[in-house]
Amino acid sequence: MLAITNGKIVQEHKILEGYALLIEQERIYDIVPEAALAYMELDEVVNAYGGYVTPGFIDMHSDHIEAMAAPRPSSIMDMELAVYEFEKECCTHGITTMFHSVSIWEGVGASPMRRPELVKQLADIIEKSHSQLHLIHHRFHMRFEIDNQEQFPLMLDYLRQKRVHLISFMDHTPGQGQYRNIEVYKNYVRNARHMSDEDVEAEVNRRMNSEKLTLENIREAASLAQEQGISIASHDDDTKEKLDVVQSIGATISEFPITLEVAKEAKRRGMYTVVGAPNILLGGSHSGNMNAADAIVSAAADILCSDYYPASLLHAVFQMTKQGQRLQDMIAMVTIQPARATGIDQDYGSIEKGKKADLLIIRTLPNDLPAITEVFVDGMCIAQNHYRV
Repeated sequence: MLAITNGKIVQEHKILEGYALLIEQERIYDIVPEAALAYMELDEVVNAYGGYVTPGFIDMHSDHIEAMAAPRPSSIMDMELAVYEFEKECCTHGITTMFHSVSIWEGVGASPMRRPELVKQLADIIEKSHSQLHLIHHRFHMRFEIDNQEQFPLMLDYLRQKRVHLISFMDHTPGQGQYRNIEVYKNYVRNARHMSDEDVEAEVNRRMNSEKLTLENIREAASLAQEQGISIASHDDDTKEKLDVVQSIGATISEFPITLEVAKEAKRRGMYTVVGAPNILLGGSHSGNMNAADAIVSAAADILCSDYYPASLLHAVFQMTKQGQRLQDMIAMVTIQPARATGIDQDYGSIEKGKKADLLIIRTLPNDLPAITEVFVDGMCIAQNHYRV
């Protein structure tokens, strides 16, 4: 049995001091007063040196694997190598469960990683990871653009094969959602492909007039997901009317609501609201939409995701504590709340007796930055960082 001592144990609603966390094999065995350790036979004792002991982070939306697999548009790395290296990066940032958010879409500015054959490679590797050597838990978050009619049968195949762990329906058509300001979309495609103004206008017109999946199509896919207990997310909700539609197909998660009003309405309706941690570090949305910190302060956000920058989870959590938020509440946004939203909270997301021992030890460095010094997955220490002078 392993004991973690001299730490501040962060539970969902409180922080325990003077207690030790006991791990037996892959699960949390118990939480006991440290004085009780004198009467126990222990195989190993890990000193947290006054740091916080938290659940491992659960990142339910990150497309950073695209940058690892395709660092340049013409440079496609071996997919297995990309996942192998990326999970080491996840460990460093405290992410013990990663929902790789990958879109099957080959539009203007899209990463090469979104090609169907590369998405299949990633899905194969994620599936194999459950029975092969690995560091963290890998999950497949399928993002589907509703104007991608050509790949709709492929999405249904992935669902029928039970290879998907979370699904989100997205509409990046300019003039609504993330790109309700069409100029933002124009700048995006202009910079992504170095297009002329004339070509940019042509692309905007093409996207705005492209055919989309019917509501019946979307309901067919959503029904398959629900049959398998897969959570459904909407994306870039910008009106109450859109919330009506996404809830009608069974969506329980609202990713990146565009305005604070919509975020509050989604939460009022019982949906989990997701905001991006990079938004907090940057001081606002890169697309000019809702400020994530404002949503948290207004109690309109439930979950933080790293979106495209894995390091952001840890630093956004601690940055928000400097704005008056309780640490246990911020930790919940990257642990138990995403676990509940994705249906894995029976085993993951909080420090409770009997749950999987996915744990972090977080200390504060002299420069006031938080640092993860130990990472445990299934009760095993898989990473250590020793800071030195």
